[in-house]
Amino acid sequence: MEQSESKRVTDARAAAAAKAAAEKAAADKAAQEAAAKAAAEQAAAEQARQEAAAAEAARQQQAAAAAAAAAKVPAPVQPAAPAAPSGCDPNYAGACVPVASDVDCAEGSGNGPAYVRGPVTVVGSDIYGLDRDGDGLGCE
Repeated sequence: MEQSESKRVTDARAAAAAKAAAEKAAADKAAQEAAAKAAAEQAAAEQARQEAAAAEAARQQQAAAAAAAAAKVPAPVQPAAPAAPSGCDPNYAGACVPVASDVDCAEGSGNGPAYVRGPVTVVGSDIYGLDRDGDGLGCE
């Protein structure tokens, strides 16, 4: 082979090798950039998971604190029915139902020994059975 032909073949091989080296370097750089990007995305995802876990823990702590605070608040006190006059049964209001072994409505067919003129409102237990229809009013 002639010297010029040999030089041309050698130069072509060198150019091909240089091109292959450049392509490999570019591919290596792209792979490194992709790996770095994936690592950054993974770190960001991990940070987001940690922040979400911290937020959930804070929410649970606030809920527990609210529950504890609610447990310390006393229940509202229901006002008691007005005190019945002395000698009157506190289970009834509107008229004095005497405290006796049995009380019946004055207009009814009961046999006493005590009677009450109604109507009376049942505010507790209807211990004398004055509210026969269960509507909260006795001796209607």
